[in-house]
Amino acid sequence: MPNAFCGVEGPHAGAGNGKAICRERCGLLLFQRRDSVSTFRDEWKSRMTTLTPNQVTAARVVAAFAAVALFTFGHDALVADATAILLTIAAIALDGVDGYIARKRNLATPLGAQFDILGDRVVENLFFTFFAATGLISFWIPVLFFVRGTVTDFLRGLAARSGRSGFGRDSMIETWWGRSLVASRPSRAAYAALKCACFCYLGVLLPLPQLQVTWLDANSRQWLSGGGQALVLATATFCVVRAIPVIWDGRRYLTNASSTATATASSK
Repeated sequence: MPNAFCGVEGPHAGAGNGKAICRERCGLLLFQRRDSVSTFRDEWKSRMTTLTPNQVTAARVVAAFAAVALFTFGHDALVADATAILLTIAAIALDGVDGYIARKRNLATPLGAQFDILGDRVVENLFFTFFAATGLISFWIPVLFFVRGTVTDFLRGLAARSGRSGFGRDSMIETWWGRSLVASRPSRAAYAALKCACFCYLGVLLPLPQLQVTWLDANSRQWLSGGGQALVLATATFCVVRAIPVIWDGRRYLTNASSTATATASSK
């Protein structure tokens, strides 16, 4: 009887010979699979070594704009919404890739850190403004994120004049609890996961008004909408909490800048 996997007829080829050929072909298949995985890994590493962190940051901004464009002009098509959600996940996930490349290739610079923060602001404000325009979330949510980002970036700019950065060894945040909330990997990963879940969930809610009542009743729609509001509230709360250490440790740079400005005005 032919062996469907190896393509060898046992009785004609002989039991021992058939098993030997089967083992040989199985080994060849495993070798080919391992070789393909190794090739893919090598190609991925090669691409990562040619990309710079700033290019990755720019790529995630482009992905965010593409996602919002699909949400806007996709006319609630399932393929468009699914593609937009995948692009949203990519826009958030790439936030960790640029930092990984910067650390592995020793390309971390103050300018790159500021560009990374700029990318974060563009992505989050873009999505929250879009979902506020669709009526899924309150107008005050993008306002909150905009004000929070403006205040923290202003304080980081003052700290940069004193040679301190927002993250890294020369971070402006000196308290342990501040570093844990703002700069630690668990905190940043949790914040990114919250934003990703929030944006994707709201994207799924977009076609709900187009669905027939027989598919989804009013009670189910209300529960789904309430889940989205809870995600938005959790994301906004975590955003504000992570801003507290920046404001707390950044107040000294604001005081120093005011004292310097006063001394300069007095000397004139």
